[in-house]
Amino acid sequence: MSKSTRVRAGVAVTAVAVMVAVAGCQSEGSAAGGGKATTGAVKAQAAPATEVIAAAYKKTAEAKSARVTMTMETPGTGPDAGTIEMSGVMGWGPTVMDVTMSGTALASDPEGPEQVRMVWINNVMYMDMGAASAKEMDGKRWMKLDFAAIAKASGDAKAAEAMAGGLENMNQDPAQQLGILLESPSLKHVGSEKIGGIPTEHYKGRLTLEEMLKSNKSLAVLSAKERTDLLAAMKKSGLKAYDTEVWVNADSYPVKMDIGMDTPEGTVRVTASYTDYGVKTDVQAPPAGQTADVFKMLGDLAAVGQGADGGPGA
Repeated sequence: MSKSTRVRAGVAVTAVAVMVAVAGCQSEGSAAGGGKATTGAVKAQAAPATEVIAAAYKKTAEAKSARVTMTMETPGTGPDAGTIEMSGVMGWGPTVMDVTMSGTALASDPEGPEQVRMVWINNVMYMDMGAASAKEMDGKRWMKLDFAAIAKASGDAKAAEAMAGGLENMNQDPAQQLGILLESPSLKHVGSEKIGGIPTEHYKGRLTLEEMLKSNKSLAVLSAKERTDLLAAMKKSGLKAYDTEVWVNADSYPVKMDIGMDTPEGTVRVTASYTDYGVKTDVQAPPAGQTADVFKMLGDLAAVGQGADGGPGA
């Protein structure tokens, strides 16, 4: 396997790490009732915070799609540190995405692409690594990552079910994020603000790790011990709490969301802006002949390394 091929596989894995990190910011939290939608910023300000966010949850869930511009900032000095910017169209129910990613977190290797187009459909992620990659990989410019297939191949039914639930969370569905915010005991109205010239009402809330795990329905397949172990592992990693802020417009749609996770290295922050709710999504998987399976590539690379060390196949 050439160095360039390894670089492209590495970039793909880095992009996945970013998406998984962002996915950790959300779950399938359920809305608390179906609050009556407000008709303007003044009414939103007067209504209880839970009523406004519940109404926003309902409308956002029904919209099923939007255009998104997102920035993720990860502190520290590790390979995942830096900034990722993402923009494009996304849909939920079913999960689809067609976005372009760029930023310093993808530029850890000078041979990697400056930006990557990412398509998500049928629980499979495809990343366009560019024409240069196609020339070096028999026309295969797309890296394919099929997580559900890997989980299924493991023979672990629980792992496969948990993976499927986790994949549903990776599409940055704003309705799910609103569902989480509704679970916050500290949810409150901050004030009236204009975002990009649009009048909005600002709300915020904070959840502990325990509250986050309780609201994450994708973890329902885990036993009580497994959930306890997961909580212990998350605490050991230094993750402390989860903060969500949202700006809701007069039509009860979230215009902006700001999510922060406190870690020992600092705050991991995800800021997203949403427009064009209900936009048509026509996401297509790339031709099979233009895709290369990243997990197979990494497996082949591991086999080569094992052989070089005198292991099986040497």
